[in-house]
Amino acid sequence: MSNPRNNGNLLGRLANDPKVFKNRDGSKKVMFTVFADRNFTNAAGERQSDAIPVEAFVRATTPGTGPFDNIHKGDLVALSTSLRMDHYTKNGSEVFDVKVVVEGITFVEPRSVTQARLSERVRDAEAQNRALHAQAPAAVASAVQDEQFPFG
Repeated sequence: MSNPRNNGNLLGRLANDPKVFKNRDGSKKVMFTVFADRNFTNAAGERQSDAIPVEAFVRATTPGTGPFDNIHKGDLVALSTSLRMDHYTKNGSEVFDVKVVVEGITFVEPRSVTQARLSERVRDAEAQNRALHAQAPAAVASAVQDEQFPFG
């Protein structure tokens, strides 16, 4: 980080899998949301979280998306960040947009924990897929039986 006054840290869980966008120069932009807990509880004793959208940039010379290849929904990560102001015109109006840019990432959980969570997500998705395929032939068969055809 070049400016020691423009930095921060986030500790939280990913709300979704990262989305990757390729740039014309071969670099990549990685976007994801982190749920970061607040450092206090409300009157009911509950700790609330904020959904913080972040983005990171990966150089064209880096294979894949670098460390962002290894993060998935639910993973606990610590991010070192900086703030960046985007300024552009949209529909004739000037827009000022503050971005939280990831400068570095630290994996807080062991890889075995994150891999187990990912495997569980895959198992759940496969089970849901099998259930949908099991329902599909019955729905098609009943639709064909109810159909009145104009020919013999």
